[in-house]
Amino acid sequence: MKIYQTSLLNKFQNLTHAFSTKDGGVSLKPYSSLNLAFHVKDTSLNVHNNHTLLANKLSYNKNKLIHMKQIHSNIVHIVKDEDSFDTPPTCDALITNKRNTPLMVMVADCSPILFYDDTQKVIAVAHAGRQGAFKNIIKNVLDCFVKDFKSNTTDIHVCIGPSIGECCYEVGQEIYKETKELELEYAMQKKENSYYLNVSKILQTQLKESGIKKENIEISDECTCCKNDKYFSYRADGVSGRFCGLIKLN
Repeated sequence: MKIYQTSLLNKFQNLTHAFSTKDGGVSLKPYSSLNLAFHVKDTSLNVHNNHTLLANKLSYNKNKLIHMKQIHSNIVHIVKDEDSFDTPPTCDALITNKRNTPLMVMVADCSPILFYDDTQKVIAVAHAGRQGAFKNIIKNVLDCFVKDFKSNTTDIHVCIGPSIGECCYEVGQEIYKETKELELEYAMQKKENSYYLNVSKILQTQLKESGIKKENIEISDECTCCKNDKYFSYRADGVSGRFCGLIKLN
């Protein structure tokens, strides 16, 4: 099983984090092999087995993992005692200061985002595709850090994992018009008669505007569509599994 970790978060000894890949699971095509999502019509048994394999790899209790029913919103959920692996909340971001409670975001082209405040000892994950970026889920997550956990944005570290790049994310006129209306045109590139969107550029701008220090941001330059042999990509494959971003306070 191959996982990807970031230099930014690796320096914290009390933290477990990773971005998974396609590799190392038991699912069959078109979900081969480490699909972690139950909603993509893979068999439930295979998905459970894949979660067990990842939990063993990263040394956490699978039953304490909190994941989400993701709906492309900007809703942030503060983890509660009643949340569990079998009862994922409907949202697109999770936040907690609970130890030994892994948080997971699942993606197949959207951006998986991990957050950590080492001062207040708070972690979060977010799912940010085009809609999450347009709705500024970043701001909502960081507002929650500040209001509910007394964080200072200058203490928060943020890593954005592999996602579809501007090279592959072609969009239509309607999306182009929406970027103009939202004053996000800086993230759109026109090539001949086509438009290409850079979601990571929007997220990076939103992080900086919210007070995250430049040196506390790490963004993967891997495009999931270009590297669909390594990561699941909905744009490249149509039917596919989901890989994840995961973070846990030890």
